[in-house]
Amino acid sequence: MRKTLLTGLVVGLLTIVMAVPALASNGRSEDSQGRPGSTLTVLVTGGDENPANHVIYDSIELGDLPMKGRFQQLIPTNDGAVTQYGPGDHGYVGGRWWIDLNGNEMMDEDDRFFLCPLLGPGR
Repeated sequence: MRKTLLTGLVVGLLTIVMAVPALASNGRSEDSQGRPGSTLTVLVTGGDENPANHVIYDSIELGDLPMKGRFQQLIPTNDGAVTQYGPGDHGYVGGRWWIDLNGNEMMDEDDRFFLCPLLGPGR
């Protein structure tokens, strides 16, 4: 029993020691351009035009979705993408986005629907 417990403790400690450098490398400093592995940055305006209230999130695109359920509009720009609501806001739907490809300002089958969650914390 003692040998099994000791082996479990050693394996657990080795796992933690090996994981710490990997976790540290996924963090980013305040002056970095984003999280390693992220494929998109999203500016959440919060519905307020005051730039002090804007938060930038890193994101990773996980794939296309069928046009079923709720989606939030994502507006592409040269610097990333812009949306009104982010995590914690009432209108945020968890990274289910649509982009108005045909410019008619309505969700329809000519638009793109995909999953791309926002990765916290924002900056």
